[in-house]
Amino acid sequence: MRLKIFYITLVSLFLLAACNTSDDASPAEQTDVKEMVNEYSAGNFGDEQASITSTELIIQENDEEKRYELPENEFFVSIAPFINQTHPCGDHSLTGCQGELANEDFEITITDADGNVVFDETRNAGNNGFVDLWLPRDQTYQVLVKHDGKTVESEVSTFEEDGTCVTTMQLM
Repeated sequence: MRLKIFYITLVSLFLLAACNTSDDASPAEQTDVKEMVNEYSAGNFGDEQASITSTELIIQENDEEKRYELPENEFFVSIAPFINQTHPCGDHSLTGCQGELANEDFEITITDADGNVVFDETRNAGNNGFVDLWLPRDQTYQVLVKHDGKTVESEVSTFEEDGTCVTTMQLM
């Protein structure tokens, strides 16, 4: 009788282990959300629609919606500097927002509240006219953008209630 109970217990444990549907995927199995964001932003998508909030990437394909959590310590912000035309925007649509200055290069300097430079690069806006950045969360930054002799300076913050789409930076 003990042997029978032992085998039943062993088989039960094997079945439970084989049917484990835990979300604890190994790092190799986890979705690289930042890479997905880059692909959608670059225009590498089919019929999907993708937007990004302060906490998640949302992909809509047909009637199916998929949500992916963003990195815990990083905040995505997409900036579309403009000269003449812009649009109101809160959360960035990776597959729908279009900035005025597509494929243009911008010199961008970002400093934190203590005056430390956290970003200082020239970036191309790509086909959608937006420059995508990942910044540390829960801070306020000063952003300086330069392009063709024009500049704009603005404040951007990365708190949970903040939007991910900045379309208010007019170059003068």
